[in-house]
Amino acid sequence: MKQTVTGIDASEIISGFAGRMGKIALFDPLFELRRQRKADRNGKQIAMMELGLVTLLFFFEKKLLRSQKTSTRDYIQFLKEALAPHYELEQPDLEDIGRKILQVFRPANGRKREMPFYNLDSGQEEILQTSILRTDKYDAQTQVQYYTLDEDGLELVFATKEFYLEFQLSIHQLLLRKQLEKGEFQGALRQIDEMEVDVETLQERIRRVEYEIKRNIVSDETFQRYRSLLEDIHLRLNRENEEFVELRDFVRETRDRIYADREQARFQRPYELIIRISANLEKVHNEHTHLLQQSIELDSQALRAAKESQYYTGISSFNFEQDITGIIIGHPLSPDALRGVISPFLTVEQNPLWSLLTVFNKQQVHSKDGVHTDPEGFLIMDTGVDDFFTLQRKKVIVYMLSLLLECAKVRESSKFFLSDFVSYVKQTGRENLLQSRNFYDYWMMIHQRSPISARQREQQTADESDLSLYEAMTDALNGYELTVYEVTELLQVTDRYVIQEMIIELAGAYDAIS
Repeated sequence: MKQTVTGIDASEIISGFAGRMGKIALFDPLFELRRQRKADRNGKQIAMMELGLVTLLFFFEKKLLRSQKTSTRDYIQFLKEALAPHYELEQPDLEDIGRKILQVFRPANGRKREMPFYNLDSGQEEILQTSILRTDKYDAQTQVQYYTLDEDGLELVFATKEFYLEFQLSIHQLLLRKQLEKGEFQGALRQIDEMEVDVETLQERIRRVEYEIKRNIVSDETFQRYRSLLEDIHLRLNRENEEFVELRDFVRETRDRIYADREQARFQRPYELIIRISANLEKVHNEHTHLLQQSIELDSQALRAAKESQYYTGISSFNFEQDITGIIIGHPLSPDALRGVISPFLTVEQNPLWSLLTVFNKQQVHSKDGVHTDPEGFLIMDTGVDDFFTLQRKKVIVYMLSLLLECAKVRESSKFFLSDFVSYVKQTGRENLLQSRNFYDYWMMIHQRSPISARQREQQTADESDLSLYEAMTDALNGYELTVYEVTELLQVTDRYVIQEMIIELAGAYDAIS
């Protein structure tokens, strides 16, 4: 430092003056909003600067939630919910306020905001440019423009201390992604070190919460408050873990991209840095994963222990003379009320006697599916007859195949689509068949068994459990071969059911069918 009369070197003090002015320029749009005058329907002045900050927090929350589509309509709806308790505003007023705030953060000409200043470091008039909001995507079909926070907008939000502390790790994750996209690998390493400190801070906070839970839970209200706190912590850790996974994949892609050119001199240093970034990020991710597991254990163990402690505290403070005897003697209770007071202290009635004759009482017999059966058939041996479900399935599928042959005759064609058969079913007034789940299950089964013919039936093994059903299907086809194969289209049969379109082909020409 040069020796001066004051002992201070002015040139060193104003070094980097433009950068400091850049920080001030971030707040310029908020002060511009403060100068605007806007009143609600009752004449109450609207705090425009405060609404500007709330707007930034809204877009930042959308960014944290990975929302890729935030339109002006979404923002206006947010303003409506946020301002309803404070101002009397109609929809046109809300749209006007929202439009003015967005135009301040992002001018209508699409250019960056400009703030001129005199740079004491360079001795020249300079212009600082800031970009708070930027366009994100555009939906050409609905003609809707989406917005998101730009880098300067993120930096402005980070300057608000309370929000910064709440989402410190998430913010560093966002900054790390930006640095990796720009190729600032040295800064990315520094960012990962700060993320490691954030994880350690979260570990200390969870440890402190665990101690508070064990020490402070003395009522159900306190228990519910800590439980809500743990749910919030767990939700945020899950969201941060998802971002860690995305960052790990992004780092891997960047490493693979640089790997091909690592032999060139200018890529050697970036490749070394990306290897270190990958290793350090994996380390922080592992620590964060352990933190997530710790929060789950805290939710399941500490809260349970606190609840048990609360229970035993209640038992210890219980006084039989005061809480039971005093109530019974000192208060005139009805018999029903008296029974309710003393019933918890009475043992369950037990009868040690048992009559052998109870074995001759009627037996409540139930089948495997829970259906009650006749006690008279309790000792009847199984005759091997198909059960009701199998018979019903045969009946329905034989009926459906008969309709299929009728459809072929009506259409005078041995090859048609499943949609044609559905149309025929509707035309003949059998829509109730299409409302049944079995209709679609049977078609999937037919497609799986295709082709179906008497010749294929002979090739079936005798131990197949559904051989009788296959026989019923071939008999219903009257000896013709049915082949079904699917196509790519989906067929919306009803509001509830969708099935893949299929081509149905019966062997032989139509005149053979008729």
